[in-house]
Amino acid sequence: MEGFTYVDIFATKGIEYLLVISGLLFFTFFWRFLSRPAVAVYREAENVASTISDWFHLPVEGVYFHQGHSWAAPEDGEVVRVGMDDFAQKLVGKIDAIKFPNVGSQVAQGEKAWSLLVGSKSIDMLSPVDGKILEINERLLNSPESINKDPYGQSWLMKVQAPKISSNLKNLLSGSLAKKWMEGVRENLLARMNYNLGAVYQDGGVPVDGIARNLDRERWDEIVREFFLIS
Repeated sequence: MEGFTYVDIFATKGIEYLLVISGLLFFTFFWRFLSRPAVAVYREAENVASTISDWFHLPVEGVYFHQGHSWAAPEDGEVVRVGMDDFAQKLVGKIDAIKFPNVGSQVAQGEKAWSLLVGSKSIDMLSPVDGKILEINERLLNSPESINKDPYGQSWLMKVQAPKISSNLKNLLSGSLAKKWMEGVRENLLARMNYNLGAVYQDGGVPVDGIARNLDRERWDEIVREFFLIS
């Protein structure tokens, strides 16, 4: 019949089906391509979380922690050794000097007790106990960087006569409570990292010392003060 054109609708639909299938195949390939780096980053982030968890040493017994990352270890009677924890020294990195209070002066739990000098920055830390300073670790006056090697042993900072030691210890963390607290600190640090792994992760799976500076060179001291609870 004149003026009439036959159209094979099945052939037309077939072309549409082929286009749809091709589009789906392309989308699947593209999605897998995009997903591969995300999976790799996620797995690497899990490895970093596990490594950081093991990286901060926490003694099991005999040491009580203030949430500003100082610690107290009771000795004989009212005498208490005081120092800064492993997380603190690894957060700030190499310490150039420590500014101690004078022997005989008083410190108060949760108040400024000593300052770390790191480059041009001065960072205060809080005392874990109330009391009178009996002794400072003079070895650290000449070699402040040695605190990075043994923060719970030879690198204690001060000895304090703490007449309120029993009540002071109730405000500190030890054992399983200290471990749970440090897990929370780890999560906070990971949130700060925002999975910027290259800034804090050395080759070989070891996080860098001075991690705060590597996270943000302009505001690293603010990060440290946040963890040390200094306003």
